[in-house]
Amino acid sequence: MEFRIERNALAEAVAWAARSLPARSPVPVLGGLMLDAGGGRLRIRGFDYEASAHIEVPADTPSAGHVLVMGRRLLDICRVLPDTVVECALHGTRFTVEGGGTRFGLSVLPVDEYPALPAPPPFRGTADAAEFADAVARVAIAAGRDDALPVLTGIQLRLDGDSMTLAASDRYRYAVRTVPWKPDAEAGTGADGCEPVEVVVPGRRLAEISRSLAKTGSIRIGLNTPGGPGGSGGGLIAFEGDGMRTTLRLLEGRLPRHGKLFALDSPAIAVTRREELAEAVRRVAVVAEPNSPVRLDFSARGSLLLQAGYGDDVAAQEIPATLDGAADLAVAFNPGYLLEALTSFDAPRVRFELLGPGLRALLGAAPDADAVPDADAGDAAREDHRHLLMSVRQLS
Repeated sequence: MEFRIERNALAEAVAWAARSLPARSPVPVLGGLMLDAGGGRLRIRGFDYEASAHIEVPADTPSAGHVLVMGRRLLDICRVLPDTVVECALHGTRFTVEGGGTRFGLSVLPVDEYPALPAPPPFRGTADAAEFADAVARVAIAAGRDDALPVLTGIQLRLDGDSMTLAASDRYRYAVRTVPWKPDAEAGTGADGCEPVEVVVPGRRLAEISRSLAKTGSIRIGLNTPGGPGGSGGGLIAFEGDGMRTTLRLLEGRLPRHGKLFALDSPAIAVTRREELAEAVRRVAVVAEPNSPVRLDFSARGSLLLQAGYGDDVAAQEIPATLDGAADLAVAFNPGYLLEALTSFDAPRVRFELLGPGLRALLGAAPDADAVPDADAGDAAREDHRHLLMSVRQLS
């Protein structure tokens, strides 16, 4: 086996495949990357039973063959190689990497002990890669971090006709974003009366994958849901774009339905400038103790007073805001949660639907007061991204 490739191309391919490698594994071969050269292509694969990665790049391959080497060691080598053409070859049980007068030797792992990668599930359709990555990033902030509740660490994908809805929740907040996608003619994902498909994907890994594929133009998404037509856990999801393909094992379970949670009964409606509110939260939260809330006092007189801290260590700032449905209303939020919710929006203004202290609060984009109204896109634009927060019951 022998191949030649530009150092940057090799480093990028190895780095992408190494994303699937486990941090620690009792099975040594799972820390390896399989390199397969032949036909003018270099294929690199990684697998840890929960996720797989496969990438294919052009290379000069005078001698075909394959080798299994420790992935992170190869990645470290690629990072320090000179920026030149790299020559790699297998000599018995030794794999060499050479470029610019620098030479490395690596021991190899037993190829016959490496598990076969799972077959990719059937593809259901395509999505814009950048738009998908952006949607994942905006909802991932609401995903849980507690591995004792695996389903809450995931991001739920719902495919229904030509729309894809992404959702995440850690029980204290719930983010939902809807983006368009193009289902295959025979996908059966809500189009022409077919049942929608709903699955939960590991959130951290989905965020990494979507970022790495963001510049590929478009991605194909495949699903295998053995639990039934509507989907459940236990299957696989695949993402493919620009010579890169990865699979993830789905999580068992589903998130609570957000439809009823987001339907608030006769809420008060407050609107304010998003960036101005975010800056105010950052300022007053400086004096707040860890896990202490920031209080928001909305007034029908057209103002919002933010307060934080206790005793002599306090901070306050007033900014313009409108309030409809109540004379005055005070709520409090975890400042970190509130800031993450605010930064997940692009709109100049943010809209709060408020019930009161200790109750749900729904955030959405509000039309810019200075913009020309668009009768065709107003409501749809406002509803493509929503973020639910639980307000703090006790106010200072």
